[in-house]
Amino acid sequence: MTWMKAYNDTQNTPLLSRVRHCASFTCQLRGLMFRRTLDEQEGLVLIGQTENRLASAIHMFFVFFPIAAIWLDRQGRVVDAQLARPFRPVYLPQSAAKDVLEGSPTLLDKVKIGDHIRFEE
Repeated sequence: MTWMKAYNDTQNTPLLSRVRHCASFTCQLRGLMFRRTLDEQEGLVLIGQTENRLASAIHMFFVFFPIAAIWLDRQGRVVDAQLARPFRPVYLPQSAAKDVLEGSPTLLDKVKIGDHIRFEE
């Protein structure tokens, strides 16, 4: 597995040192389910096919800890950021989004709506 790094270009700061790229339906459906922990430097980016609210929705079934959910548009701009709590059926962004970056709740202190997020290997 190849890990990527995530950066907040707007604030010129690193966000996560180990981000897994998740593009397949199976990978996205599983997401962080059944994990017991998530390191503060670890994340998952769910790559969407289209940019809209419904297609970028996430669920928290069988996720045993709260996470930060950061929704990005096709340019990598943050359109919404929420704390997602365990076992909640659905979280939708407030605006159309293509991708979702999931990570530790501390991630919410490092991004704001309008920031540009960049990933690199």
